[in-house]
Amino acid sequence: MNFKRRGTEELPPSRFDKTSREVWLEDRYDLGEEPSPATQFFWEDSKSILTRNKSPDIPFDASINPYRGCEHGCIYCFARPNHSYVDLSPGLDFETKIFVKKEPAKLLAEELRKKKQAVLPITLGTATDPYQPGERIYKNTRSILEVLLEFRQPAAIITKSSLIQRDLDILSEMGKLGILKVFLSITTLDKELWAKLEPRAPAPNKRMETLRKLTEVGVPTGVLFAPVIPFINDFEMENLLEQASISGAEAAGMVFIRLPFEVAPLFEDWLTRHFPLKKEKVLKVISEARGGKLYEAKWGERMKGAGHYADLLQKRFSICMKRFNLTTRRQLRTDLFSVPIRYLTKKKKSEHLQPDLFSDQDL
Repeated sequence: MNFKRRGTEELPPSRFDKTSREVWLEDRYDLGEEPSPATQFFWEDSKSILTRNKSPDIPFDASINPYRGCEHGCIYCFARPNHSYVDLSPGLDFETKIFVKKEPAKLLAEELRKKKQAVLPITLGTATDPYQPGERIYKNTRSILEVLLEFRQPAAIITKSSLIQRDLDILSEMGKLGILKVFLSITTLDKELWAKLEPRAPAPNKRMETLRKLTEVGVPTGVLFAPVIPFINDFEMENLLEQASISGAEAAGMVFIRLPFEVAPLFEDWLTRHFPLKKEKVLKVISEARGGKLYEAKWGERMKGAGHYADLLQKRFSICMKRFNLTTRRQLRTDLFSVPIRYLTKKKKSEHLQPDLFSDQDL
């Protein structure tokens, strides 16, 4: 029995869990659990809201993820293994047990006020979506944007959610100042595939609409065709990038599917349920592009893969970028940064909250 609009019904143990547990559907009913479990939210204390990147194949220096876990339920999400660090399953727990960073705006202001110049553009949403459904309640991302605008700190946002339109008032101001760009992640234009692949993320047409809305108010936008999955969505590349360009995108990126740690068996199970006849072909091509494995974490290859299939994807993508005028590499301004007067006399905090358990480069 499938859970209604969840990416997976599986609860595999984390790789750090020495005890293997098997939960039967009948046990869920005995425990009073609903077949479609409700999302739970938990506060998470942090010493710092900024995560530093040391990976040479990632084009940002610092990032912010306002939430740990993501209700969108994308089966392919490379961030799923992060839930293992808090003794939860990268499967259903990742989608239903969301950790909310406590006072992120306060933490960010505390860090920025110590700076004499802008941090290189801070990217929001490098692991989990900053505009996932819980943002409607907690408004962590909006509070962070308010601080970024106040300090004139350049930033980039990666999201697949139309909820970002709620913050057009702030985003438009940052866009006019030249300190913001937004990338919309669009994996497919097929609504049937979208419902299986990203069950709680906004529909493809809503994401294209979001590109148009952002462009209309002066926010530079790009599109991320990610992840590319052989025989599942790879053939959509040309049409998807063309539609994104028509909707206002001026840049594009592409990522070959990544299946680290616990993500691989979850993805295999998803293929069994939704594409049983394609499963072996899909896994074979992924394996060939990953040196005989389902995942290769080597820098320079983990985003692109290697071999004939991966090379062909890159060639197609390069042609699309030129054909649809998606080659703009906009540089954000850093010269406007300044610490607001109200922060200049603020006393240094004597105590800090507990730090995060992991950083972006762990995956």
